[in-house]
Amino acid sequence: MSLPHKNEEYGTEVYWDKRYEQEAEDASFDWFKTYADVANDIRKFIPSRDARILMLGCGNSKFSEDMWEDGYKNIVNVDYSPVVIEKMRNRHKDMRPEMTWEVKDVRTLDGLDTSSFDVAIDKGTMDAMMASSTDVWDPPEQVIKDCTAEVSQVIRVLKRTGIFIYITFGQPHFRKRYLTGEHVTRNASLEINQLGESFHYYMYTLRML
Repeated sequence: MSLPHKNEEYGTEVYWDKRYEQEAEDASFDWFKTYADVANDIRKFIPSRDARILMLGCGNSKFSEDMWEDGYKNIVNVDYSPVVIEKMRNRHKDMRPEMTWEVKDVRTLDGLDTSSFDVAIDKGTMDAMMASSTDVWDPPEQVIKDCTAEVSQVIRVLKRTGIFIYITFGQPHFRKRYLTGEHVTRNASLEINQLGESFHYYMYTLRML
């Protein structure tokens, strides 16, 4: 795994394309938590195995694969790196044909219909867009614009009672601003759950009402 020279590179398509090109075809990497770590929470928030799920910034994580093995077959995986999407499509097309892989930017989600998903999941994607900022208290305008754009698009594609699950290491006083505010154009409730014991992660669940 090639690490960027500067954290800002985590937020660029160029870095991710180069990284995925250099990695082996069967390489995988999971930010923060694996599916096994949060499976009980996921099952609680997504009781129906028939739910249509959007995986935002899927990368080459095994999270979708593990969800599929747990019975969630209807998963649409998106990432703005065409390199990783092609690799993941080839990796899973025979064994997990129900899953689809599409090149999409989470800030626009072009081509995805309004009110078409029951669930959207972000595990580290929004955090990558925040990597260009060294000041968590006062992030640059572009970071705020990018993160609120993602949330706005997620809200657009979620069904009437859909939910957005965001898994991150970011503490509530740094992350709530992106999950509340004027860009949240529908009635919604926000639930925050702390994960882990020594180093805490957080699961934010934004539920449409």
